[in-house]
Amino acid sequence: MKLVTAIIKPFKLQEVREALIASGIEGLTISEVKGYGRQKGHTEMYRGAEYTVDTLPKMKVEVITKDENLAIVIETITSAAGTGKIGDGKIFVTSLDEVIRIRTGETGNEAV
Repeated sequence: MKLVTAIIKPFKLQEVREALIASGIEGLTISEVKGYGRQKGHTEMYRGAEYTVDTLPKMKVEVITKDENLAIVIETITSAAGTGKIGDGKIFVTSLDEVIRIRTGETGNEAV
């Protein structure tokens, strides 16, 4: 099993969610996060004063998937979240040792 973590632009969240559902991916976790990569933030104007915003709002989407579905999840997120511009985000893939469903005690792929 794999944990796929994608950091994406907030306005792309709905597209990514709908694309994952259409691909047959059933569960995901969404979090609002802030951070920066190569962008290093940006400057804004507020009441005539310029200030620097060091962190940018992003969305973190986490999906647990079977190994055989990993390529589908990555391709779906990449195509739905991509704009071709800087700041599109990143995808991280992590191996999971164990997954346990709390309600039933099921483990492994049955818990997903």
